[in-house]
Amino acid sequence: MPSITMSPEQVSAYIAQAGRDAWKVPGLPSDTPLREIRSVGVIGAGTMGGGISMNFATAGIPVRILETKQEALDRGLSVVRGHYQRSADKGRFPQEDVDLRMGLLTGTLDMESFADCDLVIEAVFEDMDLKKKIFTDLDRIMKPGAILATNTSALNIDAIASATRRPEDVIGLHFFSPANVMKLLEIVRADHTADDVIATCMDLAKKINKVAVLVGVCPGFVGNRILAARQAQAQKLVYKGAMPWDVDAALNAFGFRMGPYQMSDLAGLDIGWKKGAKTANPIRDALCEIDRRGQKTGAGYYDYDESRNPVPSSVTAEIIRDITGVDSASAPSVETMIATCIHPMINEGLKILEEKKAQRASDIDIVWLNGYGWPADKGGPMLYGDMVGAETVLATMERLGADDDRFAPAESLKRLARDGGRFTEVPAG
Repeated sequence: MPSITMSPEQVSAYIAQAGRDAWKVPGLPSDTPLREIRSVGVIGAGTMGGGISMNFATAGIPVRILETKQEALDRGLSVVRGHYQRSADKGRFPQEDVDLRMGLLTGTLDMESFADCDLVIEAVFEDMDLKKKIFTDLDRIMKPGAILATNTSALNIDAIASATRRPEDVIGLHFFSPANVMKLLEIVRADHTADDVIATCMDLAKKINKVAVLVGVCPGFVGNRILAARQAQAQKLVYKGAMPWDVDAALNAFGFRMGPYQMSDLAGLDIGWKKGAKTANPIRDALCEIDRRGQKTGAGYYDYDESRNPVPSSVTAEIIRDITGVDSASAPSVETMIATCIHPMINEGLKILEEKKAQRASDIDIVWLNGYGWPADKGGPMLYGDMVGAETVLATMERLGADDDRFAPAESLKRLARDGGRFTEVPAG
């Protein structure tokens, strides 16, 4: 398949249509009855739980927020009030709305108080045993017909649902951080999720002003699964002579506001790491061991000044040279780094479609445009595949797949390169 050239107007029209299509669920009757959502419970008053709660309070839906300790609950509610107050101060809504919205939020230390909620969303840290314990308790406490949702970003929702006697009521509602700002909501359908639960959650997403995309259960779902492919290749580039700031600069040139290492420093390098741990990323481990854990500690892959501006770090460079044994003078070209990071994203999108974990190719683009800052002029990973051409993407994946079979070309990529057709027209399955 040759590459295609699209005008800005054509790209904008594609994105607009993709946004409309994302709301359509094949096989779900338009007259599917909805469950009434009059009150919501949220488990966890941290960054995610507080942000999730704000979406519902802003939409006028009462929320109960559960924490294990009063101190954590008070801190979480104080952070939410601070967000609302800053918005009111900027004139986004009247000052009196701060108290109105906060009046819709009720803190609790007792999960039993969720008994009459219509929807509960679990937003605790990513630990399967903990989530199963919570869902076992919710199964006992929640009234019949209540929707039990998890905000997990990667764990198997079928396994979480197995902790209940009502897997048909279980669904994934994957909000993106900060949840009160980011538009994307991945709605994750598990094996037993009922049609009316899906229809209710799609409808609810509109009420809380989200862009919803229905996806299937797989590691990382759609967004984070594709992100993992990019992150893995970014890490490999460092072992081939690139420095983190070289990789970031290449992806900034492509159009991302933040590259993978800038993003890691912002999120915190110690996510998923504990002192003394040896992971698949020894460079990250070494940085964390000397308390370079990202912006929050003033240093990560980068050094940071008082205004949190990133500066390439000689400390990081030395650690990388010690671990990789590679001279940074041998860094790949910008063009090679872009292809090495971006083309695997397109390939992974095709694999997701082959496995029917996305409804349509354009849904993948909507996920990346609304959740990860994909540059709008490039339309999303699948449309960008059309812009580049299947032969070019295949050549990259054959090169990367020879080094690591996780990046072997998708069967549909081979077919597109051989027979023609568009990435954006590859059907699910």
